[in-house]
Amino acid sequence: MINFIGNRRKAYVLSAVLVIAGLVSLAVFGLNLGIDFTGGTVLHLNLGDDFSMEEIESVIAPYEELSGASIQVVQGRDLSGNMSDEGLVIKAPYIEETRRDQIMDAFRDKWPTLDTDDLRIESVGAVVGSELAGQALLSLGVAIVLMVLYITFRFEFKFAVATIAALLHNVVIVVGIFSILQMEINVPFVAAILTVFGYSVNDTIVIFDRIRENIRHKRKSDYAEVVNESINQNLMRSINTSLTTLFVMVALLFGFHYYIGSVDLIVFVVALIMGVLIGTYSSIFIASPLWLNLQEVKLKR
Repeated sequence: MINFIGNRRKAYVLSAVLVIAGLVSLAVFGLNLGIDFTGGTVLHLNLGDDFSMEEIESVIAPYEELSGASIQVVQGRDLSGNMSDEGLVIKAPYIEETRRDQIMDAFRDKWPTLDTDDLRIESVGAVVGSELAGQALLSLGVAIVLMVLYITFRFEFKFAVATIAALLHNVVIVVGIFSILQMEINVPFVAAILTVFGYSVNDTIVIFDRIRENIRHKRKSDYAEVVNESINQNLMRSINTSLTTLFVMVALLFGFHYYIGSVDLIVFVVALIMGVLIGTYSSIFIASPLWLNLQEVKLKR
């Protein structure tokens, strides 16, 4: 039997390092917010022929609106319908319709093979982005309140405190990693965070349920033994569930990257993979040990 409780301080130190690193990065570098939150225009182009970044830069050079644009090469389809690196995503501040038409004409002049059927132009206002961020925070707040009420009713308040602490730990680490790597934050990322929030609580509740069952047959002084035994009893279930989920996520990541070429969906899947890994870790090493700490404080009183 693995002594998880005996090593909980090591887990706390690791979590503290990850959380502090993420918070420092957020304070220093902030988040790389996409146009979903800052407002702007996204051009999805399928050039239908080979290109180099030097050629792209020469085409957009005359347009001031694209001077600081983010340019990403994605999967597109060539004239034969096969997937190739001929797709392009350009993200820039808001561009007027007439200027967008001029930019499109410049690309068509350079690449007559540009697929107009696979052309997408999206514009988002900054006001819409701020509303989305506000709604996401509201959703997170409502989820926390409902979880606290449910877990308190089903178990007890200390279980709810440990669960929410572990879930916030997961969110802070995932967001912190995105800040450190300066990966783009978009609406699918927010959806991934909310999904991770719900996914993580499931495994934690299963372990808590086992703790509650086992504690009926033990003395209060044996709480550490009960928690350790409960985690070990659910260990393979936690690992198997997470591995099954990760297999699906990796398959989606492979498909989105090589066959669909959607940058937004890739961000979504990467956030989910991080969330599943960290959520599994926290349900084993953080949530249950935190509950034990709260019990130990109660016993000392």
